[in-house]
Amino acid sequence: MSAQGSKSARVRDRRNRLVVKLGTNLLTNGGETLDIELMSSLVAQIAALMEAGHEVLLVTSGAVAGGRRVVARRPGTEQPRSGDVPGRQVLAALGMPELMRTYDELFARHGIAVAQALISRPDIANRQRYLNVRNTLESLLHIGAIPIINENDVVTVEELEGDVFGDNDRLSASIANAVNADGLLLLGHEEGLFTADPNVDASATRIEVVEHINDEIEAMAGDARDGRGQGGMRSKVEAARMATRFGAYTVIASGRTPNVIRRIADGELIGTRFEPTTDRVEGWKRFLLTGTASSKGSVVIDPGATKAVRFGGNSLLPAGVVRVDGPFDRGDNISVLDPSGAVVAWGIANYRSDEIERIMGVRSDRIESILGYGYGPDVVHRNNMALADNGPEQNSPNPPKSKGFKNVADPALPEKTTGRATGR
Repeated sequence: MSAQGSKSARVRDRRNRLVVKLGTNLLTNGGETLDIELMSSLVAQIAALMEAGHEVLLVTSGAVAGGRRVVARRPGTEQPRSGDVPGRQVLAALGMPELMRTYDELFARHGIAVAQALISRPDIANRQRYLNVRNTLESLLHIGAIPIINENDVVTVEELEGDVFGDNDRLSASIANAVNADGLLLLGHEEGLFTADPNVDASATRIEVVEHINDEIEAMAGDARDGRGQGGMRSKVEAARMATRFGAYTVIASGRTPNVIRRIADGELIGTRFEPTTDRVEGWKRFLLTGTASSKGSVVIDPGATKAVRFGGNSLLPAGVVRVDGPFDRGDNISVLDPSGAVVAWGIANYRSDEIERIMGVRSDRIESILGYGYGPDVVHRNNMALADNGPEQNSPNPPKSKGFKNVADPALPEKTTGRATGR
């Protein structure tokens, strides 16, 4: 790590897909209700980034603050108590539509459509629900919309503590992992991580770059909270640990810094930057091919599909499947085998094994007529697929998982439609 230095320094990153988290204290500018002028500036920065070719997912706090804004417009209305869970839930219920309406109006000025996604821990932990989340977010990015993500504060109560993220810092890290993001920006009122609390220690200095999160870094994070949001510096460091393990750099910075989003995306060292501890692509491979994502079954594909998947970067469609070896569920990791039994790829199944047996060999447009429903045209989408090496060690249908990987289909590969979806 290094102390605060030149703000003109540049770091080289593949700039493509970013998750931006906006904290409550930032969105209220330290007040009690949403600061529309500040939100407008942040939205304009994100819109400029999208115009420049980046994909952005926005994780937002501020539902409770939005609720206060709704109540403030109705003189004489009793103010719900924000210090207890029921009061916060009431304010969140009032504030969620207000928050989304505000974002909708602000992004519409730039011709960008917004989409709301309320996500909780089981949506990420459960493989099938995780796949639904990932596919939906990918599709929204594909059409040029911006997903606006929050945890459902209306139903997340203390009794369900095991099912909630507890703050949007960890939620944003989980989203960054799910969509294989290049970077995670945690923007609040803090200037970054300091060697000590700068509010009580005048000698505290900002840490500019963190190569590895160790006990010393965790001790610097402490337990401080900002008084309005549910997170603190410790939760931000924990989020950074999660994201960097999967290859996404993470930046903790003040959202009030002029043009902060674009400057960070351009590589300027603002706030505290946490370097990824693994290559982004390698991190995604490891997620697909190890631990809970280990292969649960396989499908055998015909020569044409083998060529399309192995060399064309294509998704696996049901028309190319000739045999299914299960059982496995939707969301399980499976092996994709060529006619000789050699592994072509591993990936996340979009359908259960019994469903694939019913649709194999047919065109994708017949899936719904056969099953009565559909989860998309792919058996395995190329974004959820890691290709195997074509070397001799791959002649076995169960090759070692520690080697033999050629590449992972890039999440940004689907060609964008011309222009952007509009909000009106």
